[in-house]
Amino acid sequence: MAENRKGFALIEIVIVCVVLGILAAVAVPRYAGAKDKAYMAAMKADLHTIAIYEEQFAADNHGQYFSGTATPDAPLNGFTPSKDVTVTLTAFNILGSQLADWTAIVKHSQSSQSCEMRAGEITCTTGNALTTGLLRPN
Repeated sequence: MAENRKGFALIEIVIVCVVLGILAAVAVPRYAGAKDKAYMAAMKADLHTIAIYEEQFAADNHGQYFSGTATPDAPLNGFTPSKDVTVTLTAFNILGSQLADWTAIVKHSQSSQSCEMRAGEITCTTGNALTTGLLRPN
């Protein structure tokens, strides 16, 4: 007897849904991890760039550094950070001397992580106080 079948059986639909669920469970965390890595890369790149701006400013201004906050909408001394990144600079200048230093803290609005540059070393942390890492520039 010939069977005239139209459509899918319930078990076929359930199997397809299970396979798609497994694929999504694997792909979503990897995508989120890739986004966090991209945010970290943008923050580190901005720290390297602001270091060049700070040292150039100091070379032109008798060893004195500048302070302030730079955002994509409000650049600071010609420096514009990456999208959604805020850079806060703090300069320690002793007027009349060559004793000066600066630090920079970078935060991305889409990430709980932040990075800081002190004395040429970049330290990145997450929103979790127990997770800290030290990154040495190449």
